[in-house]
Amino acid sequence: MKQIILVTGAARSGKSEWAEILAGDSGKKVVYVATAQVDETDLEWQERIAKHRRRRDPSWQTLTVPTALPTTIEASLTHTCLLVDSLGSWVANLLSLEENSWQEREDQLLASLQTAGADIIVVAEETGWGVVPAYASGRKFRDRLGAIIRRIGAVANPVYLVAGGHVLNLSLLGKPLNQSTKNKQQSLDIMNTMIENSSQNS
Repeated sequence: MKQIILVTGAARSGKSEWAEILAGDSGKKVVYVATAQVDETDLEWQERIAKHRRRRDPSWQTLTVPTALPTTIEASLTHTCLLVDSLGSWVANLLSLEENSWQEREDQLLASLQTAGADIIVVAEETGWGVVPAYASGRKFRDRLGAIIRRIGAVANPVYLVAGGHVLNLSLLGKPLNQSTKNKQQSLDIMNTMIENSSQNS
């Protein structure tokens, strides 16, 4: 049975390392899907990419996919495990899209995750835990990324949060927000019924 796994966390938290461990343990042929665009003028960024490459198993296949992520996932084979690193870079590469066009891309990605034959591991950055960005493009990026992480989290199992070099399995420790909301409403309904019965009996 195929899996959709979401690994999310802050910068330098260890999320990519944990995703790579999961991919290596999958027992399948690993295809590393890199979404970052290489800027030859940015030496620091090139070193970051090189560090990731050195850490990966040399037997893994690497695909550079800045924007065509849904079609890449759709074309995946059942005997493979796709490690997508990262969701934030993909969102940033498409940030210039108008809202309607972006929503179409977001829907395409969600559909591809659910119809693909391969196991999919998605690495995502948590960017919304700080102050609200002072500039419009920063707010757009944060909101789009946060929204799509939540949508993927609703269909992924397990969902991991990596913080401070520690891994938390949110699928075991918590529950989906929509389920929590439903349970909260059920509890409120029970309480209201008890209050009504108490009023009638008094």
